Amino acid sequence: MGTSSQTIAERIQKRMDDLTRAERQLALSVLENYPASGLGPLASLAKSANVSVPTVARMVQKLGYKGYPDFQADLREELSAIAKGPIAKHETWAGAAPSEHILNRFTEAVIDNIRTTMAHIDPVAFDDACALVADRSRHLYIVGGRVTHTLAEYLFLHMQVIRPNLTHVQSTSNTWPHYLLNAGEGDVFVVFDVRRYENNTLKLAELARERGAKIVLFTDQWRSPVHRMADICLTSQIIVPSAWDSATTTMLLVESMISAIQTLTWDSTRDRMEELEELFDKTKLFRKFT
Repeated sequence: MGTSSQTIAERIQKRMDDLTRAERQLALSVLENYPASGLGPLASLAKSANVSVPTVARMVQKLGYKGYPDFQADLREELSAIAKGPIAKHETWAGAAPSEHILNRFTEAVIDNIRTTMAHIDPVAFDDACALVADRSRHLYIVGGRVTHTLAEYLFLHMQVIRPNLTHVQSTSNTWPHYLLNAGEGDVFVVFDVRRYENNTLKLAELARERGAKIVLFTDQWRSPVHRMADICLTSQIIVPSAWDSATTTMLLVESMISAIQTLTWDSTRDRMEELEELFDKTKLFRKFT
């Protein structure tokens, strides 16, 4: 962003404990419809949050801005970044590309994404998400989008080994009502949604929430609109020198979750693994060299 690589949402979350009661009320109002919430006049934002104009000015300064216009400039830049398609992203990168080899530049970008993501992730929230996904008493639904369905399938494949009572929700929306028919209070939906956010994914999350389900969201630094109804939101930095965003950091979180859940449930997971190996032997699915 204009003054920092952090998004405004990340700044707010980092400074939340330093804000006054009125400022926290304002901050939550901004996050409720982020990032569009701060694009109107200062007085309108104050009115919608039911706080005073000076409260808005003070909070903006606590976030590191000289004034409301600078705050809005960063919001507009975030909106522009969210809206970019692959062609626009490639042209933005290509104009300023250094001469070093793409392997090095891409790797450096991914490492920076990992560092930034790890610096801002809440370990308690991550542990809570793992506990929800590991809980066999809750039916687990895993769903991705046009691109993120590959991450959803990867998580689902491993969860099949670790636990029963789960469903891979296909990314075609005309099948969702059938999945939702069985969803109930306390079930868990793991949702993957990164920019450009998908309307169908948002609708699925809304309907799951209405049925009392818990939602764990994997998203990017700008946060999918699904975050407004998510119980836990795990964000990743995704920008790389490419027309497409990177899934590497999100995959890191997914694989970390798989490892954590395996550890939480090792006794039962080991039994399931042993049974699965017996089935592999019976089906002769894999070649043996001994």
